[in-house]
Amino acid sequence: MPRHPPLPPFTLETALEKVRLAEDTWNSRDPARVALAYTEDSRWRNRSEFFRGRAAIIEFLTRKWASELDYRLIKELWAFHENHISVRFQYECHNDSGHWFRAHGNEQWEFDDDGLMRRREASINDVAIAPQDRKFLWPAGPRPASHPGLSELGL
Repeated sequence: MPRHPPLPPFTLETALEKVRLAEDTWNSRDPARVALAYTEDSRWRNRSEFFRGRAAIIEFLTRKWASELDYRLIKELWAFHENHISVRFQYECHNDSGHWFRAHGNEQWEFDDDGLMRRREASINDVAIAPQDRKFLWPAGPRPASHPGLSELGL
């Protein structure tokens, strides 16, 4: 199994790097690529869904991004300790009817010694927004380094 740096135990610098790498990977909207950051038997809770393993992650993300269109995500480090990281995040997307939403959430992550996430717990709430209230306006893909994060946007 290849290592997936940065590796625990995390420092402030490596925790920040791990969060940004996760954000960039999720913004690729490539379920197979995202799944490689997780252990083969990774356990997930996403809202009210519970599942385990990379195949289930790929299925979930494929379904997610088929309905959450023009998805843009920002993650921010909340706390870390040894092999655990907690983040807050927000993402914007619209449905196939063109209605825009901003999702607000928190995640707790647990990593193995190779830097792969073996557990992800996510609590998420959606808020409808008007198109003119969008704040995540970069082109598809990773958030540019010059684009502000959540705190800088006042979110």
